[in-house]
Order: sequence, then C-alpha cells, then structure tokens
Amino acid sequence: MVGKLEGKIAAVTGGASGIGLASVEAMLGEGATVVMVDRDQKAMETLCERLGNKVIPLKVDLLDPASCATILDGIIEKAGHLDILHANAGSYIGGDLTETDLDAIDRMLNLNVNAVMKNVRTVIPHMIERGSGDIIVTSSVAGHFPVPWEPVYSASKWAMTCFVQTMRRQLNKHGIRVGQVSPGPVISALLADWPEENLRKAKENGSLIEPKEVADAVIFMLTRARNVTIRDMIVLPTNFDI
Repeated sequence: MVGKLEGKIAAVTGGASGIGLASVEAMLGEGATVVMVDRDQKAMETLCERLGNKVIPLKVDLLDPASCATILDGIIEKAGHLDILHANAGSYIGGDLTETDLDAIDRMLNLNVNAVMKNVRTVIPHMIERGSGDIIVTSSVAGHFPVPWEPVYSASKWAMTCFVQTMRRQLNKHGIRVGQVSPGPVISALLADWPEENLRKAKENGSLIEPKEVADAVIFMLTRARNVTIRDMIVLPTNFDI
C-alpha cells in the first residue's frame, strides 16, 4: 500500500522528541522521507538506527543565528528538495511574570517566535520556485486563549496564530499551504514547568493527550486535496477545561 506522502521530502524541527518525533514517525508511516532537525546529535543518531534510512538527521541549533540560517542548505544537501516544513521546535515558560527569568524570556521567544519566522523565511523562496509546499507550525490552544498561568508562552503562541494567518494569505497564490496545529496539554518534557497543582489535576482527570494524537492531526492537514487548507486545527483532551 502506497502512503499518502510517498515521494515527499519533509523536515521537522525539534524532531528528536515529543510532538516533533511523533510527527517524524507519522510522516515516515505515510511514505515520506523526513529530515529530522534537532540540536541533539546523539539522540538523532539513536533514533535513526531505530527508524530506518528514510529519516535523515540534520543538526541545527535554532538559537544560534548562524546555525539557524543553514537549515535549507542542509536539507537540500541531504535530501535534494523540500516539500513540507513542520516548524515544531519550541519551549515553555509558566508562572507569574514577576517570577520569570529575563534571559529565559529571551530564549523562549527566540525559539517559539523568531526561529519559526526565520525558518519559514528561509524555505519559502525554494517552495515558491517549485510552485508547491506545505508549512505547518506547532502552536497551542494557548494561542487562542489568554492562559493566566503562562503569559509569556501564551503570548508567543498568539504571535504564531497571527503569523500563520498572514503567511497563508501571502503564500497561497504560490501553491503553498500554511497552517498550524494547536494542541492542548501534551504529555512531554515541556510540562515540567507547569504549576504542580495544575499538572496533578490534569493527570488525575485525563486532561492530557499523547504526542501521537497531535501528529495524527498533522497528517490529516497534509493529506487534504490541494484546494483545501486546514488553517488551524485545535486538538484538545476531552476533559481539558479552558
């Protein structure tokens, strides 16, 4: 059986863990060749041994401007071209703003906002030249609701909601679809900064989802007919109350 992404070249940032890894695995399952973009070379090597030769590791540190700028060149060198970019890498800060470290704010905004914009800016000339492409950004339900215990994180994801909506309008005339997947709380290392009481309650009442469930949404978005764009897919745990 031929996968729905057979012959496609995809790249996933933050691809060595969490939602990124689940997205890599889901795309491989649909026949794509996937460039796993991450800064953790050892983790990528271990994963590639398990996942097979259709996943290609590419070490990029998105917080290093010089390294970040090499993403497309690295993809082209290793895979020839790019059909799909899943701009997934991100980090999390929760808690009151008055208790938030200033350097941590810079790091998170650079990764959640600036790096995404830079990656998209870097790949779109290539996609425009090819006349086709898909760009998916991992956002969050926090990009649609002002979550009071995560003002910096929520603000970064609101920025992505705006960015996706504007870039969709800029790029649709070039055959490029742009959308975002906006999950609720996902079982991953990012939840380590959640307020302990909130995390305890979420675990007790089933208000968490697995990374695979977000990856399933990404595959749905990528496999629609080309005349259909899923601009935003919000994926929530059924018991999540926000």
